[in-house]
Amino acid sequence: MTTDVRVLRQTEWDAWYDNLVRAFGGAPEPSDERALEKALTEYDRSIGVWDGDQVVGTAGAFTFRITVPGGASVPAAGITMVSVAATHRRRGLLRSMMRRQLDDIRGWGEPLAVLTASEPAIYGRFGYGIATDQLNAEIDTSRVRLSVPPGTDDVRLRYAAPADVLDACEAVYARLVPGRPGMLARQPGWERLQVLDSEDHRRGASPLQCVVAERGDEVVGYVRFRVKSEYGHSGHEGVVLMEDLEGLDLAARAALWRFLFDLDLTSTLRTRGRPVDEDWQHLVSDIRRCNLRLKDTLHVRLVDVGAALEARTYQTPVDVVLEVEDAFCPWNEGRWRLSGDPKGASCVRTEDPADLALSVRELGAAYLGGTSLASLGAAGRVRELRQGALVEASLGFSSAVAPWLPHGF
Repeated sequence: MTTDVRVLRQTEWDAWYDNLVRAFGGAPEPSDERALEKALTEYDRSIGVWDGDQVVGTAGAFTFRITVPGGASVPAAGITMVSVAATHRRRGLLRSMMRRQLDDIRGWGEPLAVLTASEPAIYGRFGYGIATDQLNAEIDTSRVRLSVPPGTDDVRLRYAAPADVLDACEAVYARLVPGRPGMLARQPGWERLQVLDSEDHRRGASPLQCVVAERGDEVVGYVRFRVKSEYGHSGHEGVVLMEDLEGLDLAARAALWRFLFDLDLTSTLRTRGRPVDEDWQHLVSDIRRCNLRLKDTLHVRLVDVGAALEARTYQTPVDVVLEVEDAFCPWNEGRWRLSGDPKGASCVRTEDPADLALSVRELGAAYLGGTSLASLGAAGRVRELRQGALVEASLGFSSAVAPWLPHGF
């Protein structure tokens, strides 16, 4: 078999995307989502594999900036739309696309690559580590009560058409991005992803609804949600499906959560993709009846170890020599001296003896501060070569705020 890996041409997009859809089961995408995916595609950063005139592999890379510990916004390639035709499995196509992508990303000067995985076991062999989790919940609002802080009643709520207040909601989101590692600075066009509302997106629930929180003339928060009407022996048992909720302060967030808890004719609130340390968990009367579940989300790959580790700050002072293993991107292999604190960092090549030995996958997992180097060490995935170095590094890499990916890509 002879295959050709090359950059996608605009005239090839439909065939390229159809291969992706087929690889994920073949169910057609809603027309509005397909059109948006096409509009957001960066053709010069998208590749495909062709077998003759047939597309048999796809992969893309969005241009993103991601918040890292310390608040800096760092360039990151958002790996997306990865697929291999079922007829061409076990022929090295995925590996060839990963190879091409990481070489390209290095050439673009972007220190990080990030992705969400349909199957988490796929990308570890290419150096990606699971760096963030998301929290899903199914809250029994007929039995769980919410305690709200002072000031909640000063927040005014009003319904608004989602498209009409999209700019105001995006302004709230943009103000929050620097405060949490893992958040993406949304590029123009990406805001449309938040208000897709075809029948396929509704899945039997209501059209997308939006409520904004205001204080004076300022929008300080918003929630987007749907309501699914359900009935039981006792009457209405509707379900609130929260899509997105953001607020600039606790009172704004509490007002929006209380609104969702109190919706008439409903008894369940389902949330997905929320930060694992979100404050509402400390306001509920019974956390057990919130049925919490964790799921991996963002996988991080350091493309340039030195530049990536210098781009973030460190919770406590660190001065460690890292022996990095990276067979897939050998330019990262070797010893790096990382010196950093809450004000900044440097990471340079060194010949000094190593304090810790780990692969680039573990660095990716720990990079945003959500995975402890100490826990990776306990699992045997980080080796301590100087006593005390693991605790020192683990504390330094930690983040006071849990990293979170607000939406997929």
